Amino acid sequence: MTVMPVKIGIFGAGWVGLVTGACFAELGHDVVIRDILPERIEALQAGRVPFHEPGVEELLAQNRERLAFTVEVEDLAECGVLFVCVGTPPTCAGDADLSAVWRVVDELPAPDERTLLVMKSTVPVGTGEKVRAALDSRGLAHVGYVSNPEFLAEGSAVKDFMEPDRVVVGSFTQADGEVVAALYERLDAPIVRTDVASAEMIKLAANAFLMTRISFINEIANVCEATGADVVKVAEGIGLDHRLGPHFLRAGIGWGGSCFPKDGVALKQLASNSGYHFQLLNAVIEVNELQKRRVLGKLEKHVGKLRGKTIALLGLAFKPNTDDLREAPSLVLASRLLAEGAEVRAWDPIADASRLLQGVTFCDTVLDAVTGADAAVIVTEWDELRTLASDDVRAAMRRAVIVDGRNLLDPDAARSAGFTYEGIGRAASSLAELPETEEPERQEA
Repeated sequence: MTVMPVKIGIFGAGWVGLVTGACFAELGHDVVIRDILPERIEALQAGRVPFHEPGVEELLAQNRERLAFTVEVEDLAECGVLFVCVGTPPTCAGDADLSAVWRVVDELPAPDERTLLVMKSTVPVGTGEKVRAALDSRGLAHVGYVSNPEFLAEGSAVKDFMEPDRVVVGSFTQADGEVVAALYERLDAPIVRTDVASAEMIKLAANAFLMTRISFINEIANVCEATGADVVKVAEGIGLDHRLGPHFLRAGIGWGGSCFPKDGVALKQLASNSGYHFQLLNAVIEVNELQKRRVLGKLEKHVGKLRGKTIALLGLAFKPNTDDLREAPSLVLASRLLAEGAEVRAWDPIADASRLLQGVTFCDTVLDAVTGADAAVIVTEWDELRTLASDDVRAAMRRAVIVDGRNLLDPDAARSAGFTYEGIGRAASSLAELPETEEPERQEA
């Protein structure tokens, strides 16, 4: 079946909107991307991408003839399919803030022909029913509604779009769902057809389950530290079980980013608002918060009280291949270290946290960051850090201590290179140095 090109409109020129627009353009569709921020649209019209995501800049450049950027909602009037890709951040109460979604609904041009409004933004279950009612009240019964949640991971979003595990399409009518499913036909991916509410829940449930796996392996890591087991080997043994698989079984200092923290809280709040206490998800979120703070205990174990000590935080983005600092563990660690009186030096090859962290010294190179440091903490598993346990780094540090928050390095190799090394869930060396203490002065007889 040959899929005819469709003119697609996208509300929101953020990360999801641009990835979605660039990939649909690559699939041969004409795409109009609208945002309310003039400076963002001006940057895109000039060929500048406002964030770091591998492959996006190249796709936008090679499909420029099929892409248009605008601040005018009227420019989307001729689009047959309109994707909503706006932010839904958490409110103070933990609910998803849908103000941007409702702005789209309110501003939606009244089309003359059948048009589809497709929700890619992550929204609470039941949002589709409310949007459907709002469209009907505006006399827009001929505007169909489809839930088509995104499953894009930062750092690999283009690949995730073009080679998806599945495409979820939830619709009120069979025909509307078929139109959206046809847009993805060239990708040869499984299409999961559902009702709207189930599609909304699939996104939240998928992220909650991934969060659960991460918190579970981190809890196992903490038990491994107490018993002398190695969580890396434990995870390998678990992951080879065909019922479980190896994904998201890597112990570390917790998740961050734009999805897991927001979606976890949103699902917990959704359950609470529905009269259900989601005990497991509450525990999953609590474990993640505590995991970040365990790093301070590991540092104190090797360098003593942190007041006056210099600590190098290596990696600031919540994961590699992105400049996203939303809910990044580095922000929590830096704030806690500063509160303890430590001097914090930080490095990241892409992310700029200078507006978020006051009192931190930002360095251009890893070597600059570790020079004179009492300890270095690997926070983000950037490839540049795989050679951290080097002679140059050991010579530059005041104390050769590495706390590997991502189990990036080989413990034996790091220790052989002269470092005191501690990972997450890996038995500490019996020869690990205790904090140095000054000898008391001799009293003259």
